[in-house]
Amino acid sequence: MDKRGKVPAESEKLRALIVDDEDSITQLVSMALRYEGWNVETASNAAEALERIKEREPDVAVFDIMLPDMDGMQLLSRVRSGGALFPVLFLTALDSVEDRVKGLTAGGDDYVVKPFSLEELIARLRGLVRRSQMAAALQPDPVLRVGDLSLNEDSYEVERAGEPIQVTSTEFELLRYLMRNPGRVLSKAQILDRVWAYDFSGKSTVVELYISYLRKKIDSGRDPMLHTVRGAGYMLKPAN
Repeated sequence: MDKRGKVPAESEKLRALIVDDEDSITQLVSMALRYEGWNVETASNAAEALERIKEREPDVAVFDIMLPDMDGMQLLSRVRSGGALFPVLFLTALDSVEDRVKGLTAGGDDYVVKPFSLEELIARLRGLVRRSQMAAALQPDPVLRVGDLSLNEDSYEVERAGEPIQVTSTEFELLRYLMRNPGRVLSKAQILDRVWAYDFSGKSTVVELYISYLRKKIDSGRDPMLHTVRGAGYMLKPAN
């Protein structure tokens, strides 16, 4: 599935991206998936992976946690910030509960520990693609709406009362999170975890900064929708 929610036709081969700096791993997994009829691309580091994704998004990807230029969780954060929604399975030698939780909290869809069963890995990838396709079929409308504010998750267009609003990728992610939780107070910690990923090392003041950016864009000259709840966080709700 691409970021517009398109489900590949049955005649099309499923596309997988394998990102691992161990050639033996990429060759083994690639050979097995190609035998199953998949189209497979590989990358040995995060930079190569981002180039492959830019050229054409896969239907599913396998990211090794330990990559030479950035870890797999940071790579996933970069991928998601660019709007790509394909499912990702983390592959790693780390086997603690904490490591698994970190991988899933970072936005990963599944987690397999080395050494692994090739049959199990392929079955898990099939399951991720199947669930991704089902989700696309169940959510045909990509537009979020709160009052007169709308956000299109496919085209990345934002409008208020029919007037286009230009936002950056980070502002888009922040607004999307707020619009998915209308009328709910979201703390700075929750926003940091969702928009900047769990391992963001900056201060919570970045949330205040981006809230102010959004406020200027969606509320300026209009009845306010974005509200600060003192001591608790921020809330988006329809204007009065």
